[in-house]
Amino acid sequence: MARIDETRRFIPVNIAVLTVSDTRTAANDTSGDTLVERITRAGHRVAARAIERDETAAIERLLRGWIADPGIDVVITTGGTGITGRDVTPEAFEHVMEKRIEGFGELFRMLSYQKIGTSTMQSRAIGGVAGGTYLFALPGSTGAVKDGWDDILVSQLDNRHRPCNLVELMPRLQEHLKPAAE
Repeated sequence: MARIDETRRFIPVNIAVLTVSDTRTAANDTSGDTLVERITRAGHRVAARAIERDETAAIERLLRGWIADPGIDVVITTGGTGITGRDVTPEAFEHVMEKRIEGFGELFRMLSYQKIGTSTMQSRAIGGVAGGTYLFALPGSTGAVKDGWDDILVSQLDNRHRPCNLVELMPRLQEHLKPAAE
């Protein structure tokens, strides 16, 4: 059964938060604020924060910059994961991801179904890896941010979580780039 191994020292990770929205501002970004509060309460560091319009190229440009930044381990976005014409966060993720974490979106929708029923089918929450950086796209509602963080990410971004977690895999995310041992 999943548990926290209190004998292990907690390792904080550096997380960038991106709100994707045509209407949100720093003054009314409740989803971004909720995510930042939960990240810091868990003991992690908010390495960067931004709000970007629902424009694929702009989102992709910001993601690439954060992926290239060695001071950022994880990027979590909120917003732009729906199915309307302006919802383009998953498309931007597809342009930068090297590997998908299929289970993230599947698990998010499974947990969300328990709260909002079949409406969860409208979510295109997605996870992946690029350049040794984890990428997670959550829907823009504050409830969805709480669900994604509280029910999935807080555990997987805690190196003490057993039987396994994403933090312990971080040193191996780019092992394919190292020369083969002779």
